[in-house]
Amino acid sequence: MKFNFSNYMVYIIFVIVLLIFALWHGEKFFSANNILNITRQTAMISIMAVASTFVIAAGQIDLSIGSIVALSSLVTALVLQSTDNMFLAIGSGLVTGAVIGLFNGFFVAKIRIPAFLVTLGTLSLVKGAAMWATNTSAVPITNETYTQIFGLGTIGPIPILFVWTLIVAAIGYFALTKLPFGKKVLATGGNETSAKYTGINVARTTMAVFALSGIAAAFAGMLYAGRVQTARYTFGEGDELSVIAAVILGGTSMAGGVGTVIGSVVGSLLMGVINNGLIIGGLSVSQQMMVRGGIIILFVTLSMLATRGSAFKR
Repeated sequence: MKFNFSNYMVYIIFVIVLLIFALWHGEKFFSANNILNITRQTAMISIMAVASTFVIAAGQIDLSIGSIVALSSLVTALVLQSTDNMFLAIGSGLVTGAVIGLFNGFFVAKIRIPAFLVTLGTLSLVKGAAMWATNTSAVPITNETYTQIFGLGTIGPIPILFVWTLIVAAIGYFALTKLPFGKKVLATGGNETSAKYTGINVARTTMAVFALSGIAAAFAGMLYAGRVQTARYTFGEGDELSVIAAVILGGTSMAGGVGTVIGSVVGSLLMGVINNGLIIGGLSVSQQMMVRGGIIILFVTLSMLATRGSAFKR
């Protein structure tokens, strides 16, 4: 059995980055507090990356997740503020994400508008709704049970945010690799025409992955709100780019048909490690952006070259 280098590229890169920052920062980088802080900071991106793995593996893209994060966090906070009913608030936030996801899926699957255009429009539409709903004001969350479960709590030394990441990643991995739904997603992304001939309802599968993406983004918004004990329309700004980068770095093909949930989570952690290491290194925001962009281009290039090399050998 030959070792397929491309399948493990993100893990190799992850180890290399860890070694670089270990040599650069030493114990300061590898302290328990810093490692746990990285897991907190990357939790929301990781959760959205799990769902985006399904979207991208199905041959689609969702640019609206950042705005869904903002609106769903505000809906959750407003319901909590008016009723103090945590279950109703959670349900309202998740339904908001699911409805927006289905909206995207309907126009992509039924009206046949490219996902890039639909979700780009939804991004603006939903972001505007989030700003209008509270007149750009923040909405505080005073329910301590909510903030402990969805942001500030710990299980032993482990942050609750990282626990949620592990739970979502496990569900996503099982769904993609073990359930018929995962096979339908990969078949749809691999070849839509062939998938139709095998009896797969491509439109339904496409709508399902967008709904899943919306729910994950809504859940991420609830975690953002729980962590800082307030909801803001600025939550999720730029997250869609970080999520897509994490998924691609993790080994999911932009062409569809190939997806790896674990790789996407590792890709998200890789992004978090890079951000954290550059901040500890004292780089300015502009320098961080330049270095981070260069690193992403380099690593994606290495990953794609490794994939092409494996395909050529076969």
